[in-house]
Formats: sequence, structure tokens, C-alpha cells
Amino acid sequence: MFLRLVFVLLIACNIAAAAWLLLGQDDTYGHGANDPDVPELHLLTEQPAVAATAHRVAAAASSLTPASPPPSAPAAAATQAKAPAPTPQIAPVPHHTLACLTLGPFATPEDLRDARSAVGGQAVRTRARQEQAMQTKGWWVHLPTSSSREQALALAKKLTAQHISDFFVVNSGDQPNTVSLGLFKDPGNARKRRDEVAAAGFPAQVTERTERVPEYWLDLVVSDGDHFDWHSRLHNAPASVGSHTTGCF
Repeated sequence: MFLRLVFVLLIACNIAAAAWLLLGQDDTYGHGANDPDVPELHLLTEQPAVAATAHRVAAAASSLTPASPPPSAPAAAATQAKAPAPTPQIAPVPHHTLACLTLGPFATPEDLRDARSAVGGQAVRTRARQEQAMQTKGWWVHLPTSSSREQALALAKKLTAQHISDFFVVNSGDQPNTVSLGLFKDPGNARKRRDEVAAAGFPAQVTERTERVPEYWLDLVVSDGDHFDWHSRLHNAPASVGSHTTGCF
């Protein structure tokens, strides 16, 4: 009897549990876990194929979008061009303009030293220098050089026969065996002697004789070249002394 009662109780409990499961769990199985009016969340795998494809295309497009390019070079140059230009600085104009000139040539170092003492007080700077120059020593009248000493002596005898004197035969030097007819400082006198001998039938010629001699110059830098008067200071300077402009130093 007791076992039957337990069996009936078990069956009743099973029936009650089944009824509770079917009728008492509406909220769990019939409704979602979200609040009202809130859309449900779905996994990508649960979405339709079209929506998933659109999502992938949008993601790929966003990854290929280039970053904002830097401003181009013309735009940067235009920006710099708009900056105000610096105000140019104007150099002050000196009251006096420097001029550079040279005095000379002076024949000796003493003449140069005297000139430097006379005009040096008017100059900003002075400089003395020496140069080598070719100077005419005179004009030589002579006959063409003979090939031997005997020919030169025979030519001298012919000059004597024509009453031409004041000559001699050169024995040494750079032109031996030459009949010299005279050395003249005046070129006019040298040409006159040549014409006299040529009139007698001899091929006389004139050659200028030169030598290297030192020349002395004085360079000056003065503050006002237009009003610099060196003549008033060099009263005893020879006529060969002059002036000309030169590079400053």
C-alpha cells in the first residue's frame, strides 16, 4: 500500500513539473533578454550574405583612403611670398670718395723719398715701388757687319778715300767687325750722319740703343682726388714726372 502511495506522488510531481515548465517559463522562451524597443544583436555569420558583403567592401574602401596630402610646393612658396620682405639696409654715403693715383717715374731713390715726404701728409696711404724699364741710350750710326776683320778694314779704307772721317772698327762686343760712324743722343743728328754717308755710296743705318734702368714710383690713396694738388708740393720735380690713376691698395 505504501509503495503505491509513493508511486502516485511521484507521478503527480512529474505532472506538476511539466506543467510548470510549459506554462510558467513564458518570459524565458517567448521573449528576448533585451529591454523593449532595443534592437537585437546578431553575429556576422547570422547576417544575410548581402549585408556581410557590403560590410567587407566598406572596410576595404576605408583602408585604401589616402591620408591628407601635404601642401604642395607652389602653395608653400605662395605662403612664403606673402611674408613681408625685410627692409633693405642703406649703407651710409661717405663724405669723401677715395682716389688712387701714381706719381713718377723718379730717377733715384732720393727723389722718391723727397716726393713721399712732400705729399705724404695729404694722402691716406702711400706706397713706394721700383720697376725696371727700357730706356733709350742713344742712336748708333754704322755700316752692316762684315764677315771678317779684313773686310771691315778694307771698308774703312774706302771711307777714308771718300773723305769720310770719325769712324772706327769694332773689335769686340756683340757686333765685332762693324764700322761705327758715331753714337748720337739726338735722333735728328743720327739721321743727318746716316744721310751723309749714304750719299757717298755706303749703306749706312741707324739703330736705337737701349738699356734697362730702374724707375721709382709713388702710389697714393687720397680722400678727394678731384682737389688733390701734388704739383704745388713738388716744385723741383723734373718734367718727366707725371701722374695717372691706378688700382687702390
